Amino acid sequence: MEAVCPRCKTTSYRNPNMKLMVNVCGHNLCESCVELLFVKGSGSCPECNVPLRRTNFRLQLFEDAIIDKEVDIRRRILRDFNKQAEDFGSLKDYNDYLEMVEDVIYNLSNNIDIIETNKTIQTYKEANKEQILKNRIKPTKESLELEDMLLEERSLRAKVSKEQQILEEAEKAAKIRNKEKLIDDLMFGDEDAEKILEQHREEVLKQEKKKIVFSTGQDTIRPGALLNLPEDKPFIYEPLHQDFMGPSPPSTKLLITEGFTKNIRTANETERAGGYVESIGCLRAVQEAMAGLYFQPVVEPLLPEET
Repeated sequence: MEAVCPRCKTTSYRNPNMKLMVNVCGHNLCESCVELLFVKGSGSCPECNVPLRRTNFRLQLFEDAIIDKEVDIRRRILRDFNKQAEDFGSLKDYNDYLEMVEDVIYNLSNNIDIIETNKTIQTYKEANKEQILKNRIKPTKESLELEDMLLEERSLRAKVSKEQQILEEAEKAAKIRNKEKLIDDLMFGDEDAEKILEQHREEVLKQEKKKIVFSTGQDTIRPGALLNLPEDKPFIYEPLHQDFMGPSPPSTKLLITEGFTKNIRTANETERAGGYVESIGCLRAVQEAMAGLYFQPVVEPLLPEET
């Protein structure tokens, strides 16, 4: 999925060097728009008009800017809400504390009761000032996991960027080779120039259609190639033929018109959403009732030694 700046509409496809920046309110902008809008150091968010400073923006790590916002809030909150399980008298008290921390993070991430949530944070800081400073020396398990997640995301982005750069360099090298080949053919070839140019265009189009590469470097495979399916022939549905070896069961329409479905429980909304209707259960019951008419056992004669 390609990244796009919501203000200037620049995409990572048209500008591979584009960097998206995210602010504290969770809205992103490309680096160029940030430099343009916040040239004086401060301004307002184009999406929600929240007052911001240039220093509020940081490089976006995740595809969804909301995730970046939540990660930043979580890291900031866990810096102060850093109590451990051994700081509580029971497991229930510790779980209640963790639930309170998650409520604070959720409210700040979704702009719910911001004033009350900030009051809760300030009250907690004042009541646990000494313990907060003491626990900051030893990192918590949650903060370590968060740092590992951010490190992995940075590593993944660097890998994707490197692969993209390799593909771009390979594409540029191919264009240079095609250009040099065209020049050589025009200079030393015996054929007409227009014919050489036409052949060159066909060759370039053939190469573009023949090889489409993923960001991982793997070539794509034409749909149906592994199954030897034709490319352009459309699928034509043919009803399934069933040999019942006996009388055929009644049709669904006949079950409804004859009133057989009245003896079946009415399907609820969940069952109908899954494709189940009363006629299916009715038809199944009728088929089970007629199963004895289909079974025709074959009795084989016993051999002399089995008698």
